[in-house]
Amino acid sequence: MRNLWSRCGVFGSVTAAFGSVLWSQKSTDSEPAALSSTSADTNSSSYKLKLVQVLFRHGARTPLKSIPDVIEAQWVPTLLEPPTHTNINYVVTDLHGGPRPPAPIEDSYRANTLTGGTFPGQLTTLGMQQLYELGKRLRTKYIEEIPFLSSTFIPAEVYVRSTNIVRTIESAKCLVAGLFKQKQKGIVHIETTDAENEILYPNYHGCQLLKILGRHRWAESSTLPDIAADLQSIQDALGIPAHQSINFILIRDDIVAREAHNLPCPPELDTWRKTVEERAVDTICYVYEPSKSENLQLCVGPLLHMMSTNMEEKLQGNSSETNRKLFLYSAHDTTLVPFLMALGIFDMKWPPYAADITLELHQHRKTNEAFVKVSYNDQDQLIPGCSGVYCPLQEFKKAVSAYSLSLENHQSLCNSTEGLTKP
Repeated sequence: MRNLWSRCGVFGSVTAAFGSVLWSQKSTDSEPAALSSTSADTNSSSYKLKLVQVLFRHGARTPLKSIPDVIEAQWVPTLLEPPTHTNINYVVTDLHGGPRPPAPIEDSYRANTLTGGTFPGQLTTLGMQQLYELGKRLRTKYIEEIPFLSSTFIPAEVYVRSTNIVRTIESAKCLVAGLFKQKQKGIVHIETTDAENEILYPNYHGCQLLKILGRHRWAESSTLPDIAADLQSIQDALGIPAHQSINFILIRDDIVAREAHNLPCPPELDTWRKTVEERAVDTICYVYEPSKSENLQLCVGPLLHMMSTNMEEKLQGNSSETNRKLFLYSAHDTTLVPFLMALGIFDMKWPPYAADITLELHQHRKTNEAFVKVSYNDQDQLIPGCSGVYCPLQEFKKAVSAYSLSLENHQSLCNSTEGLTKP
């Protein structure tokens, strides 16, 4: 296995997917990859850009849940006001252009209210601006520096898909606004799907095997010696009763949301900030158990397969959308983490708000050979198993073959729960 997993140690040291875990429970009672290529031909002018796919995390938001028995921040409605420059003409549909599906995860957020009057998990003004800025960066790269995309949004060129949660839908809208400076020839369709069939995050509700394995791993993670000891210490420091259900991902989520919006954080947490960050990563490493390819297949296999298929269809020219140049996927930190793991480039750091993974498809101008170039937060990555940053498509497919999974095979794996204890 790749060197990365040794860094996860015995632990290996979740947030909409973590939200999905919470909803599901309710409803059922290595170092960063090298940035230089080892191949002889690394001159970007030797390659013609054919397709861009961007998988990104939503922007800053209100916390999913406040830390129990800790003074809460004031999450007031004025923190959510949309900047006028993020407005576009858009509609949210299902994957076939029909009405937006029901959103039970979003409904579960809105069943609670944070101190100040807002709901958990809402995209804030800051988060909207972060995605607008990501859109501007993509504009600089793919419109101004490289004349790849049209300067105005054209539906035939750009596909937009989001999880069926308001913060990711709004994030997609803001990114498109920044990318095209609010200029559009046609309505922006943001496609979503129902919770049962979502593949843009590890779907603990729609995949029975993942639900069983995830439940066990979540329960076990809190009993691991180092995590359990640090969790007990921080509960004692904050005066949180032992019966309160809490974990490092929850604590981190609240802290990071406060920090991003310059809201006060309990001083007792200052000395624990580094530990919280490390233990949150330890926990998610343990839950995703990346040393077992099956777990990453269950988490992001269909997404990885879909993005690979998009590249193949672009090269073959047999796609019904022959003019498609850009795919945008609006998702979550708990999407990016297993996706980075599957690529072999997870750096043991939690993906920040508005983090993005970009897959570019290129063709060599002389040989017509296809190459894939991956970047994470605008930094080119060398994928393990690839001979260079410009990775030959066949090498890339081989590098991710242990994790890529078609929808049909994913569903079959999800149903293979014989002999396992159901939650």
